[in-house]
Amino acid sequence: MRKKVILTGSTGLIGKKLFLKLKEKEYDVIIFSRNLDRAKRINFGAKDYVHWDVKSANDLKGKHDWEKQLEEVHAIIHLAGENIMAKRWTSGHKKKILESRIYGTRSLVDAVSNIQNKPKVFICASAVGYYGNSENEVDENSPSGNGFLVEVVKKWEEEAAKIEDLNVRRVSIRLGIVLDKNEGALPKLLLPFKLFMGGYLGSGKQWFPWIHIEDVVNIFLFALENNQIAGALNAVSPNPVRMKEFCKILGKVMNRPSYLNVPAFAIKAVLGEAANSILEGAKVIPLKAFSNGYKFSFDKLEDALRNILEN
Repeated sequence: MRKKVILTGSTGLIGKKLFLKLKEKEYDVIIFSRNLDRAKRINFGAKDYVHWDVKSANDLKGKHDWEKQLEEVHAIIHLAGENIMAKRWTSGHKKKILESRIYGTRSLVDAVSNIQNKPKVFICASAVGYYGNSENEVDENSPSGNGFLVEVVKKWEEEAAKIEDLNVRRVSIRLGIVLDKNEGALPKLLLPFKLFMGGYLGSGKQWFPWIHIEDVVNIFLFALENNQIAGALNAVSPNPVRMKEFCKILGKVMNRPSYLNVPAFAIKAVLGEAANSILEGAKVIPLKAFSNGYKFSFDKLEDALRNILEN
């Protein structure tokens, strides 16, 4: 019998590619989305499309039509959340960043508590922002750092972890900086290099915990299909680099110079507090993925960039 998987955040960078991979692996994917027309257009061929829109505490009250879809599904993969880098971090946007993760996750966990046939696994997106700014090597056993994003990730994971009380395996996948040609951080970095104005941001000494989009998708599948994996799981390359080294290799792959520097004060002038997510970083290691036998398709940055940019 084909296994059913509920997927939120299916129209985002990771969601789109994960949806295709799940279909390829012959899972029946049920899309939960607040914009069904867009979901049907982008995620063509899902088993079903269900309206799901949780924005505030008020949306958590009472029963909802979508809850019955949770019965007898094998897994829930929850990717939905407000875009962290979409705009400056005003107090209003920071509230949206936090609440979109807390209430969306809480709604799914609460709904699972109300059904009889519970899923086997709940896989929730998370972020390496958990570790804050760290010069030391960190892995899934390391303590959290400090700052706004750290608190967001900690509260996000705490909500997801509540599902363990319902005897459901939980995996929080701490995502690094996902490299993709068309979306995410990389396209924003490409433009100055194309104009022969490439260079590093801030001091260039901050760690850049990158990962190829193909490995991100495969790590989600790895977590889905391996019952021994639970708790936090870092989704990063085993070979993190510093920002300056990243830009040097990017310039090499693009056959462009990498000599300019955008100073920290200029980035802060544009992004405000959100600049910290670019100017700080941690040397994150995927210890749990390695110890459970995951094989990276792209563990070297130059190979990853050439695959993305030359295909």
